[in-house]
Amino acid sequence: MAHRWKNNLRDSEVTDEALWMNRRQIMGGLAGLGLVGAGAPARAEGLEPNSWKEITSYNNFYEFGTAKGDPEKNAGAMTIDPWSVRIDGLVDRPGDYAFDQIMDGMTVEERIYRFRCVEAWSMVIPWNGFELADLLEMAGVQSGAKYVAFETYLNREEMPGTRFPVLEWPYVEGLRLDEAMHPLTIMATGIYGRDIPKQNGAPLRLVVPWKYGFKSIKSVVRITLTDSEPPTSWNKANPREYGFYSNVNPEVDHPRWSQASERRIGGGLFADNQPTLMFNGYGDEVAALYDGMDLRANF
Repeated sequence: MAHRWKNNLRDSEVTDEALWMNRRQIMGGLAGLGLVGAGAPARAEGLEPNSWKEITSYNNFYEFGTAKGDPEKNAGAMTIDPWSVRIDGLVDRPGDYAFDQIMDGMTVEERIYRFRCVEAWSMVIPWNGFELADLLEMAGVQSGAKYVAFETYLNREEMPGTRFPVLEWPYVEGLRLDEAMHPLTIMATGIYGRDIPKQNGAPLRLVVPWKYGFKSIKSVVRITLTDSEPPTSWNKANPREYGFYSNVNPEVDHPRWSQASERRIGGGLFADNQPTLMFNGYGDEVAALYDGMDLRANF
C-alpha cells in the first residue's frame, strides 16, 4: 500500500458528528443572542468537518438533477450492488474489477480534506478511502501511460437528469498520471466512517482535494490509462470556462464570477468571503507538480 501522505490532523482532532451538530446548535443560539462577537475565530482555521446532513444534502450530481437537493431526492434508485470498475488501456492486468475484489486489496484510511466547488462554495469533509495509486498499481501501470481517464455510471432509467442535455453523458474526467499517483488523490468509499451515500458518489468516487470539486468524479465504473490527454465533461461543454487542470486558484477567476473568496457551507457568521487558498490549501504538497507551467493558460 502507498500511504505516502502524512495527515497533519490526529484522530483525536476529528470532530464527532454528534458533537459537531450540538456545537452548531449552541453557536447558532449564541449568535441569535448577540453573544458571538466579530473577534471570534473563523471555523475555517480549525478545519472542523461539515455535518453529515450538509455533506449529503447539498451537492452536485447532475445525473440526478441540477438543484442542490436533487441528488439526495433522486439517487435512491441507483443500483450499486453488484458494482465493478473496468480498468483498461495501458495497464498490465486489464479487466473488470469487482468492488469487493478492489476493497480486499486496499487499506481504508480517514482523510479530512477541504472541498472547494467551482461555484465558490466549500466544505470540510471527513472521507474514508484509499489512495488511487494503490488501485492503479493493482492493475499495473505501463511505462507509456501519461494520463488517467475516468467514467461515471450511466443508467437513464435510474438517473432522471440524464434525460436532458445538460452535459454529454456519461460524465467523464481525467488527470495527468502524476496527479493521479499523488498520495493526496484518493478513491473515497465513505464519509464519517459510514458507506458513502449514493448522492455523494457511491460506492466509489475520486477525490482530488486541490482541484475544483467537479474533477472528483462520482460513481466511477471505468478507469483508462492513456498516453494522451482525455476529454472531460465540463471542458467539452464549455472549454472557455472549464480547463483540464481546474486547480483551485484565487488568482484565476471564472469568467462569470470571482474565485478570490468562497462561502463555507454551514459556516454561520463566518460563512461568506472566506479567502480562497491557492491549491485549496495543499500547495506545499502539490505545487511542484506544476513547476514552470503557466497556471492561467493551463487553468
